[in-house]
Amino acid sequence: MKYFLWLLRTVIFLILLVFALYNRHEATVNFFGYSWHSPLVLVILAAFALGLIVGALGMWSLRRRHRRRHGAAAAGQTAPSSPAASAATPAAVTVSEPDAEASELSAARRHGL
Repeated sequence: MKYFLWLLRTVIFLILLVFALYNRHEATVNFFGYSWHSPLVLVILAAFALGLIVGALGMWSLRRRHRRRHGAAAAGQTAPSSPAASAATPAAVTVSEPDAEASELSAARRHGL
């Protein structure tokens, strides 16, 4: 597996190297009145990197929002604000019978499915 990863990295590096060698032409980028001249490969790779950063930040914010919403729901309720408040309210214990769906799920987990 280790050799396969090194081979994959080498192939990706060679593809990027060939891509860079074939795209050495001068490119001009105009952005809000500013003009920037650089090789075409740098313009393409900069746009790709910027897209990765914007996409990662967008997914990070969605994941954070999802954790906030479903993290409190999974706990059932919010934590008490102080230890004294938790000591003053007795904990209610409820025992429920397992439903068929939960037992099927646990059976599937036991069998590795």
